[in-house]
Amino acid sequence: MLTLFKIAALGAACFLLAGFWFINRDEMDPLMTPERRARIEASPHYRDGEFRPDVPHEKVEADMSFWKPFFFPTAGINIPEEPMRHEKTDLKSIPRNEDVVVWMGHSSFYMQIDGKKILIDPVSARYASPVPFIAGAFEGSNVYGPDDIPDDLDVMVLSHDHWDHLDYDFVKKIEPKVKYVVTGLGNGGYYEKWGYPLSKIHEADWNEEVKLDGFAIWVLPTRHFSGRMLKRNQTLPASFAFITPNRKVYYSGDGGYDGRFRDIGKQFDGFDLALMEDGQYSRNWHSVHMLPEESAKAAEEIGARTVIPCHNGKYALSIHTWQEPYERMEAAAEGKSFRLLTPEIGEAVYMGDETQHFREWWKMMK
Repeated sequence: MLTLFKIAALGAACFLLAGFWFINRDEMDPLMTPERRARIEASPHYRDGEFRPDVPHEKVEADMSFWKPFFFPTAGINIPEEPMRHEKTDLKSIPRNEDVVVWMGHSSFYMQIDGKKILIDPVSARYASPVPFIAGAFEGSNVYGPDDIPDDLDVMVLSHDHWDHLDYDFVKKIEPKVKYVVTGLGNGGYYEKWGYPLSKIHEADWNEEVKLDGFAIWVLPTRHFSGRMLKRNQTLPASFAFITPNRKVYYSGDGGYDGRFRDIGKQFDGFDLALMEDGQYSRNWHSVHMLPEESAKAAEEIGARTVIPCHNGKYALSIHTWQEPYERMEAAAEGKSFRLLTPEIGEAVYMGDETQHFREWWKMMK
């Protein structure tokens, strides 16, 4: 008969084993080979044992209200009362010669420019967390999954390794469809660990150009942080410029406002389209996530002609209402030099088509 001491010891051992399994799951940390580690440590942006932005973060003030939307989201406030509106475009049926962008929810995009098929931060996870039941996806927002992605994808990019941007199951399942991966230093370790051959993986430092078949992707700075569980800032978060013979597109990834946008705008002489972070922000942590007014300012500074806001519409990761990013971005865009585009999830945006208009769909929902 087990004594209470033995029962307690057995319970403690089970707890430790479960914890060991949890933090060592394939999803957690990248494969850090000696070659990858050496390249990371050679980066001028890796200082004192971690990647650091050019403009240091301000102290993040996370009080109890920070955690409320994660554990106790309120319908009609942090999350919609009804399913997210969407218009699911069949990605596989789009002719390759169409220049089109499809917002897949949050910061995930499918894009075709100059005949190149590009996937950005694809996520269809039910929860933006390593733990189930925390940060659940809005009902109706998970419209696209791995099976919806065309079989001949030219490139997939990853801005950083947070759970709302890097989806283990999605990435694993589409490996046969992906020709190349482009990401910041260290992040290639996830793809190598998850079955991608090294020949597919391109890791780059900030301000480095990755030349592919007939086009280029620049890995550019951001003011954010990285890490999926216990280890912080061992992989490089990034923004991107996609440059083809006839198109220029900028994707901000996540990151607080600083002077980089004006520099990027000058470097590339503006962009046809900017996919700009606008959501999950707070005054308490706006040095790592831009406020909508900062997003609009940044879009103007990079010389964007059109803008699609993202990092919204799927997960409640801040205390603001789910509609607020659109309301504030719409107001902030008034009088700016760019045209704000607000497609529903899955609605195709045809680049260069100035006659295409989009509904203020967030005003039609509760």
